[in-house]
Amino acid sequence: MSPAKEDWTGEQFEVEIGSVAHGGHFVARHEGRVLFVRHALPGERVIASVYEDNGGSFCRADAVEILEPSPDRVEPPCPFSGPGMCGGCDFQHVSWDAQRELKAQVVREQLSRLGKIDRDVVVEALPGGPLEWRTRIRMAVDSDGRPGFRGTRSHDVIPIDHCVISRPGMVEAVVDRKWRAQELTIVQDGDGNLHVGEVRGRHTVRRAGTGTAVETAAQRKWRVSAEGFWQVHPAAANTFASVVGEWAAAQPGQRAWDLYGGAGLFASVLGRQVGETGSVLVVESFPGAVEDGRRNLRRMSQVEWVADKVERAVTRRLPVEDPHVVVLDPPRKGAGKVVVAEVARRRPERVVYVACDPAALARDLAEFTVQGYRLAGLRAFDAFPMTHHVECIALLVPETR
Repeated sequence: MSPAKEDWTGEQFEVEIGSVAHGGHFVARHEGRVLFVRHALPGERVIASVYEDNGGSFCRADAVEILEPSPDRVEPPCPFSGPGMCGGCDFQHVSWDAQRELKAQVVREQLSRLGKIDRDVVVEALPGGPLEWRTRIRMAVDSDGRPGFRGTRSHDVIPIDHCVISRPGMVEAVVDRKWRAQELTIVQDGDGNLHVGEVRGRHTVRRAGTGTAVETAAQRKWRVSAEGFWQVHPAAANTFASVVGEWAAAQPGQRAWDLYGGAGLFASVLGRQVGETGSVLVVESFPGAVEDGRRNLRRMSQVEWVADKVERAVTRRLPVEDPHVVVLDPPRKGAGKVVVAEVARRRPERVVYVACDPAALARDLAEFTVQGYRLAGLRAFDAFPMTHHVECIALLVPETR
């Protein structure tokens, strides 16, 4: 038997920081092992304190002292950011321009390594700047009833009194009292209305506000459940709908599919394009989103809804007629081989893929390549400033032979 590996939890090492890695941390090496270090930057020398070591080839650490700082390092605007503090933001210590370049590096690396695609990537800023953009947040409640955010890879609740990336007044509305809930959901909709939900187990047991959020995007007003999915950046929904519409380019009378369609944001764009003589089929597994979508698009008779999991729908329930255009907006895990294969089998002229995780996007693009499609366009957006998250939109077309 090989000897047990030494547990480095609590140990500190002086290391030089290498490249950024997917997930909001940076790569360093010590005695043949990889350290994934948060609160660092490439090129820095830091003291890294290990907070998690499960054995194997890597462990996780925080940069607790900066010996040689990067020129891209700035003072974090949030007093709750840093080692042992709130785990919500990864890049508070990074200038905004450098944040976008780090995200671009991650997307490029994931496309190259997982998708075998070499492509330059520029991450575009959305309007409004890096602070006070988040319109939907979820807060944990500690044993004393105080709301806060969890630490990095921890169940510990860090009490706070404000959040610099959230819209002003959202956190302040709930931190002045004690709560009996396990979690709180706070939503500020497009009309400025505040909706606060108390969550126990998997259910919201009480809500302050109407429970219906009003949003504006894609040339229409939306009324959606405050508990349902909507983009958290106020400029994201409209921006993404515009890009999807440009690349989908569905023509009057054509057939379009909107898979993982949510409340129908992209379906509304496709519906206008195909007109009353065309059709849009939306597949969404969450019943509340389907209900919202049917209500919001009730005057678009060309839009049909299927309430089912996409994996099941594409193999069992979708029409015989092949679509001209397919839009996919899958969850973080991606669409997966079954969905990609079924979409490709129908040979749409264009596939527009909206992705919130670059690794999942790269894996699915690799599968589309196997199925005879090529990447014809890619845009990336900084829809989540101060965090490692990045949104990508890809256009795929059949490979010409």
